Amino acid sequence: MANVTSTSSDKINIAIDGPAGAGKSTIARKVAGKLSYIYVDTGAMYRAATWYCLKFGIEPEKEEDVLQMVSDLVIELIPGANGQRVLVNGHEVTEAIRSLAVNAKVSRYAQIEGLRTKLVSIQQQMALRKGVVMDGRDIGTMVLPDAEVKVFMTATVEERALRRYKEMKEQGEISLEQLMRDIAERDRQDEQREISPLRKADDATLLDTTDMTIDEVVEAIVSLCRTIERERI
Repeated sequence: MANVTSTSSDKINIAIDGPAGAGKSTIARKVAGKLSYIYVDTGAMYRAATWYCLKFGIEPEKEEDVLQMVSDLVIELIPGANGQRVLVNGHEVTEAIRSLAVNAKVSRYAQIEGLRTKLVSIQQQMALRKGVVMDGRDIGTMVLPDAEVKVFMTATVEERALRRYKEMKEQGEISLEQLMRDIAERDRQDEQREISPLRKADDATLLDTTDMTIDEVVEAIVSLCRTIERERI
């Protein structure tokens, strides 16, 4: 299906939320490509901050040290032919931020209010000109509450673990069972954290992708966006 090119006057913002392993980043990137929009991977931003703190041995419990460490942090998201590249202070960290060590700690860093405030401000600035597809866990509820299209993607823990297993099995030995436990624990942390907990926005469309292909999910979201775009003409 052909890409849709919008003018600046009719572009909208799209918020895609959901738990770990739901496939948000893959889907958001493809939706952005279909609509000729800009993709913003907010999860990569939290991962980048986590990677940076871990590199210098700053654990999430030391909140003041974390905030001092990230005060001058520069995170760049650069579109590329093979996906989005992530740079921290000019250094490539695209692969490093997907490590098991970062996976294990990113949710704990994301609970730090000062860090979220810093990154949310950056994300909101990115969306001011419209035409943005942003994915995360609090996009529709906190970051872009006025987004014209909001989608909450989910899938069973088993399916999400299997997807993550296929992505990570080349990085080292990790069992599917361990990933299921890790994802279930990540869900618990994300849903129960005091700062911007994971939840579906009241006006978001719930999309269970357990039995859907990537193309089917992309087409469902693009269809929602086209409907809204037509209504704005």
